[in-house]
Amino acid sequence: MSEQPATFWEHLDVLRWAIIRSLAVVVGFAVVAFCMKDWLFAVVLAPATSQFITFRLMGSPEFAIHLINTGLTEQFMTHMRTAAYAGLLFASPYVLYQLFSFVSPALYQNERRAAYKIVGSSYVMFLMGTLVCYFIIFPLTVRFLGTYQVSDDVTNMLTLQSYIDTLISMCLVIGVVFELPVVCALLGSMGMLSGSLMRRYRRHAVVAILIVAAIITPTTDIFTLMVVSLPIWLLYEASILIVPKQKQNHSLC
Repeated sequence: MSEQPATFWEHLDVLRWAIIRSLAVVVGFAVVAFCMKDWLFAVVLAPATSQFITFRLMGSPEFAIHLINTGLTEQFMTHMRTAAYAGLLFASPYVLYQLFSFVSPALYQNERRAAYKIVGSSYVMFLMGTLVCYFIIFPLTVRFLGTYQVSDDVTNMLTLQSYIDTLISMCLVIGVVFELPVVCALLGSMGMLSGSLMRRYRRHAVVAILIVAAIITPTTDIFTLMVVSLPIWLLYEASILIVPKQKQNHSLC
């Protein structure tokens, strides 16, 4: 006798427990990150000095960004917010596993293989974007803006909240932007995009990239705009090489 298909409420209960388990793991990692305050902020504040690995490899001159606190609860709230983001970042593989485990029973075998590739590549690209931001884009932005002076009589005083908010927002945005090759591959597999089409509209894409970079950049200076635009343009060029392969196969499976 065949098993009866699960009801809507049974599916909803499975989803509820998947969300509860995911939240529990996120909170657990966040609590660990909160307790490891010295290690957490050693990583977060590292790009603010010339001792950061990127600047040492570049042979950058000595500099240090001195951060200040202007609110009574600002440091504690910043600590909590940073720990929460770290918890979500470290728990994200488990969260994706839980969500995929909920969805996968409804997929055919070939669809499940394609979903594995899509989810896996999306996660890898997001992590790559976060690392590129942390090691390249954000440090260069901080050094340029944090040390820029119109006069020696004017001293830069950056707040901790401004520094952390810029770091988190830029990492999230660049992580999402790095999904461009995955999106292009999907569109190419569906026959909606081709490498020749992307080459034909390359000049239009450059203008669009500059506009998008201006919108997503948390600061308004031309230096950060260029630093953010460059990896997006490189991703567009990489996507041109990826799309024809997907176009020929007609499938991600």
